[in-house]
Amino acid sequence: MFLKKISKDVVIIGAGAAGMMCAIEAGKRGRSVMLVDHARKLAEKIRISGGGRCNFTNRYTKAENFISGNPHFCRSALARFTPQDFIALLEKHGIRYHEKKLGQLFCDDSSQQIIDMLLRECAAARVDWQMPCQLKQVEYLPADKETQHTERKFVLTTERNTIEASSLVIATGGLSIPQIGASALGYQIASQFGIRVTSLRPALVGLTFAAEDFIAFKDIPGIAMDAEVSCRGSAFRESILFTHRGLSGPAILQISSYWQPGDLIHINLLPQQDAQQIFLAHRHSAMLLPNLLARYLPKRFVQVWCSATLFQLSMTAKPINQYREVELRQIADKLHNWNIIPTGTIGYRKAEVTLGGVDTHELSSKTMESKRILGLYFIGEVVDVTGHLGGFNFQWAWSSGYAAGQVA
Repeated sequence: MFLKKISKDVVIIGAGAAGMMCAIEAGKRGRSVMLVDHARKLAEKIRISGGGRCNFTNRYTKAENFISGNPHFCRSALARFTPQDFIALLEKHGIRYHEKKLGQLFCDDSSQQIIDMLLRECAAARVDWQMPCQLKQVEYLPADKETQHTERKFVLTTERNTIEASSLVIATGGLSIPQIGASALGYQIASQFGIRVTSLRPALVGLTFAAEDFIAFKDIPGIAMDAEVSCRGSAFRESILFTHRGLSGPAILQISSYWQPGDLIHINLLPQQDAQQIFLAHRHSAMLLPNLLARYLPKRFVQVWCSATLFQLSMTAKPINQYREVELRQIADKLHNWNIIPTGTIGYRKAEVTLGGVDTHELSSKTMESKRILGLYFIGEVVDVTGHLGGFNFQWAWSSGYAAGQVA
């Protein structure tokens, strides 16, 4: 079958947050741009984020909010397109927003407003689209005077046509949420060109536990509480949530990006209290231990936790005044340092992002261009830059897309 040949300055594979931002900026420079995406629905990850209201950025974004094999890599892009720059874009389009907590910004109405805004900006920048459209092959023809190829070019074969371009941007995202179209395409293209990809795993994801370790807690799904969770020197103070398979909630999602198989996670169940001081204040009380703790923690959780923990300590639930001081110190230590070993995560289907990606040592931090292949760029989640929970990953998409769009 004969395929029509199209020539563009820039082809972007992936029409999500990073891809559209890059297309907008390249188009503004007068570059002819084509966005190619295999999905039938545009920007599903934007649409479902933030409970349908899109946590589109975080006011307090800084490099320390990101995990990467090269921790300083993200600084340049983040400095050149900031949360304030994206907020200005929303205000230009009359989109109202609010801060939920900790600098997290959400649309007042719907995440569809962000998608519509990006579509309008793409239209103004004269961006062309092929969607849905499957990519079949990518070839690179470097400049070669002997063969009279005076300029480099990429040749993309799709199910519709052949596209030639001098710049190719990979904005395919990661492996998270495959049910809305995530795939390994970006990593495969990197490998095709000899560009290193770091190890990949689900991040911002719930943790699972061995049945024998968690059997006492399996009947309290939905119970949530404030806690501080730590692992490998990092700690997060937010809510934890009990599920049928283990733990979730913001603090657990955050620590999942740092946890590795075999690691303990440490949970401080009373981050604002001193359990020993609580026991000291009630040292002569005839109140049962679970009743006292139920003043500070959810009652159903306290009943289960006391049963499991006191059994481990060879104790039983009894009035506070019947415990020896050494026993109360042991219980207090458990409240502030409850240690459990996850068996794994609930996987990519529920993970918000993919940890790891195209090695940042392979890319220019200023332009996102490959150091090996001129004209080849990687942006967004496909890169080994993973943000904390709370709008940081979208800000990386905007910032890295903007950086590549200035030069591609």
